[in-house]
Amino acid sequence: PERWTWTRCCRRLLLLLPILSPISPSTPGELSHPPPRPPRPRPRRQEGTAAALCATPSSAPALRVSPSRGTSSSPRDSRVSVDIYDENGVGGGASGVSGGLLHPYSPKVKLLWRGAEFWKESMDLLRSAEQANGTSVSNTTSQDDNLIWRRGIVRPPTTEKAAAILLENVQKCLESCSLQLLDSDAAQRLIPGLCTPFDFAVYMPLALNINPKKYLQALFSACQNLADEASSLPSEQKEIKLYKQHVDNLHLLAGNYDSVIICLGAKACSLPELANKLPLRTCRGVIAEFQLPSTTVEEYDSQSASILSDAWLAFQGPRTVSIGSTWQWISENDSSTVSDEESLTAIEELLPKASGVYPRISKWDFVRARAGIRAMPPLTTNGSLPLLGCLDDLLGNKSNCTFWLVGGLGAR
Repeated sequence: PERWTWTRCCRRLLLLLPILSPISPSTPGELSHPPPRPPRPRPRRQEGTAAALCATPSSAPALRVSPSRGTSSSPRDSRVSVDIYDENGVGGGASGVSGGLLHPYSPKVKLLWRGAEFWKESMDLLRSAEQANGTSVSNTTSQDDNLIWRRGIVRPPTTEKAAAILLENVQKCLESCSLQLLDSDAAQRLIPGLCTPFDFAVYMPLALNINPKKYLQALFSACQNLADEASSLPSEQKEIKLYKQHVDNLHLLAGNYDSVIICLGAKACSLPELANKLPLRTCRGVIAEFQLPSTTVEEYDSQSASILSDAWLAFQGPRTVSIGSTWQWISENDSSTVSDEESLTAIEELLPKASGVYPRISKWDFVRARAGIRAMPPLTTNGSLPLLGCLDDLLGNKSNCTFWLVGGLGAR
């Protein structure tokens, strides 16, 4: 909640949605911060624009805001209303089609910027989603419709350079998401048929694979439950609503809300007020889904890990795996629909990479492809860091509504 103090004077919050995948360590960009404003005498609505995975987690801290962080301790200051505008519905955008692999490391198994803090936050959100979904935190079944698969991730290097970097970085890891160095025999016991070109692999036993769409829907339910519980107290009035509506002009919202939070991912640049103003690059990604044929008796073991290599293999059950992802830079195609030609191109690119570390994938059949478009931020010395900040100066905003941006999350 301390990181979301910009909600402290707000009565209602709006969220506008689309982004590619679940929770990720994000960092503020170089956007300005507005001067403090006096508390308003009348309750207003605070509105935030976001989509898919990013927007729904963003609503949880907004609902947790308390009077002690506001400008007044009166009961009216504890009234918070969150309106989410997502024309595709919860999980209907790019975030809902992601592979779902979740861990706080880069492909070089280097801890991401503020990775420890955001890994903890991610686990808190996942627990909330599981409770809302009615599943046990300790559930490790391998059914295809799980919310979370706790099978870990294995990272085998495929080049000499990558091997050297992994060996160096594996020494530094989080206790809450440890790294283990496995020799070839141990790695193949964990994943029968795994190929380890340099005779070792890095294992993340506590890394997760989530079902992105189910996670987002469960987290939205958790936010609704949180609002309902808070509103049962006489001094609290909190609510969250979802509107499956398209918003094509930010200033139309200004009169109804204290704040607007824009989390539209790659679609943020489609707003006329932000066209050609954000340092974001678009990149379309295609994910291929494979299944074992019904005639195949052998299944992928429920205790075997997913695989992260030149392509990643996210096993979501004993007979289902998603393989990704392609990178089509400067693409403006944000459709989740994938043509036969685009599917074939993706398979030709991804399958050789997957076969290099898991040759048995040749026994699996292609089922379908899905796609989303990433919003990639500028590259910094700390990596590709998402953007977070106030847009009032950029927009020349003179209204009482404050506009915020959370964007550039890429595929995370």
